[in-house]
Amino acid sequence: MTDKTAVYPGSFDPFTNGHLDVVERALGIFDRLIVAVAANPEKRQPLFTVEERVHLIKSALAGHDRVEVSSYTGLTVEYARSRGANTLVKGLRAYSDFDAELQQALMNRKLAPDIHTVFLMSSFAHIYVSSSILKDIASYGGNVSDLVPPGVAKALKEKFR
Repeated sequence: MTDKTAVYPGSFDPFTNGHLDVVERALGIFDRLIVAVAANPEKRQPLFTVEERVHLIKSALAGHDRVEVSSYTGLTVEYARSRGANTLVKGLRAYSDFDAELQQALMNRKLAPDIHTVFLMSSFAHIYVSSSILKDIASYGGNVSDLVPPGVAKALKEKFR
């Protein structure tokens, strides 16, 4: 029997409790999960560098021995293939997420028919939380400590001093 490895790609700027929920639920399906921070220079300027995001996620996932955190550039399907994974995990909160993620999943299938995409719905407690909303709240000094792992809350506070 071979290990079932999946890649959970995203920008994770910042990593939220909703992302953590997807990680924990994915570990109920897969033997190993690679949380892959996308380093996409074409996207708008992130709040945290790729290195900071990887560090924050590693801190949040300490104790999850079946999880690896890394960064990548290029096509997600090529990264997954290079890591021996044939499944991408994507979290969904609302229909608007589904529309964008479906388009991406269909293009990934066209590029790499051997790579599958699995969608995991967000837990109800996290359905309204997005990284952009969190950054906005934190930028005005709002408390987001119950929406992100402790290390991320501290890092957000420091970024917006």
